[in-house]
Amino acid sequence: MAVTSYVISGHVVEEDLELSLTELSQTCCVDAEWLLVLVEEGIIEPLETGNQPRFSGLCIQRVRTVQRLQQDLGVNLSGAALTLSLLEEINALRARLAALEPGSD
Repeated sequence: MAVTSYVISGHVVEEDLELSLTELSQTCCVDAEWLLVLVEEGIIEPLETGNQPRFSGLCIQRVRTVQRLQQDLGVNLSGAALTLSLLEEINALRARLAALEPGSD
């Protein structure tokens, strides 16, 4: 039996990172027009800074999650927005539960 191994790499993106529309587009390898559609759908939100839209580092994660949902599962943008909301709620509930568990520091 053959064993397949994969090397996965990545880096942590900080929340306080700010990206322009062009930078977000390049980072996620998507068209800026598609990102504007995500803004219209409420999936990502520009920061309120000046005339040019700026995006937080968290938008990178949201965009990439939407890409995977669409490519892997064929989810439309409304479904992706709902999925993102539910995933964030699950993560928040898990964090609260971990804080309430005995012995957690």
